Amino acid sequence: MTSGWLALLAAGLLEIVWALGLKHSDGLTRFWPSLGTVVAILLSFAMMSLALRSLPFGTAYAVWTGIGAAGSIVVGMWLYSEPADPVRLLCLTLIIAGIMGLKLNSPV
Repeated sequence: MTSGWLALLAAGLLEIVWALGLKHSDGLTRFWPSLGTVVAILLSFAMMSLALRSLPFGTAYAVWTGIGAAGSIVVGMWLYSEPADPVRLLCLTLIIAGIMGLKLNSPV
């Protein structure tokens, strides 16, 4: 059970990595950032497939994409000085609350 959640966390974090890799690959035209992006995508999918062995599909998918979305927003604010206005922060909080709610309400 715990290993499923850890695999899901790893998959979500890798989703942030590959989104960041896409930003640095310039449309997949730069070799090393593109290679890193593809490796992160493959690892993210592998971790997600491990998580799906023990977690409900809908919960796992929502948490996976939520971690990727929330993490990408935070990374964008931190690395690229994207806006951190109150509405954005509220929406980010709602995403995180949804992830936590799904985790707490999961049967496993």
